[in-house]
Amino acid sequence: MKRKRVVESFRSAAEAIGPLEPGMSLFAVTRGQWSMIDAIFHCLAETGPANLSVWTWTIADYEIEAMGGLMARQELLSGTLVIDQSADRRNASTIDKWRGRFGPESVRICKNHAKIARVWNRDLRLLLRGSMNLNFNPRFEQFDLTEGGEDFALVERLEHELPVLPRKYSNAEVEAATKVSQAFERQQLEMFRGVKVWAK
Repeated sequence: MKRKRVVESFRSAAEAIGPLEPGMSLFAVTRGQWSMIDAIFHCLAETGPANLSVWTWTIADYEIEAMGGLMARQELLSGTLVIDQSADRRNASTIDKWRGRFGPESVRICKNHAKIARVWNRDLRLLLRGSMNLNFNPRFEQFDLTEGGEDFALVERLEHELPVLPRKYSNAEVEAATKVSQAFERQQLEMFRGVKVWAK
């Protein structure tokens, strides 16, 4: 039977998530005092040697340092990075370091705004997702963690379906990888052409 927990977190990811166990399910609301990176670090500390995939929209300045710390973790058996094409262009150096650590096929470029991570080994299949990016952000954020199940399998399948694009790729190749044409008609997408999405 799944252990379902609901947590209002005021402290650390480790305290909010706690010990990991098969079939667990957790929903947490934070004030941004910990990020997806912190949740990943806790899971790796609990699992020991494990594989990792990370989905993110962007890598901010703070996240570059955090990503460096993540790549240095010796317990990582493999790593996959699913990242938006805009971040690939802004953070080429960090992404090249990821390829150097985990191999040339470890990066999937697509149109992505999802914040997801998978941590897995022989014993556990953890799926982490939430509103949070990889960085510290003092505002309400939500977080979910489940172990096993069809949600983990869905994300795993999507990752395997994403092609490894050449280093010089076109926007059309990114759209094809993301399969946006299956969700939108071409004329719907045309109105966004040239518009800066989520401009700040």
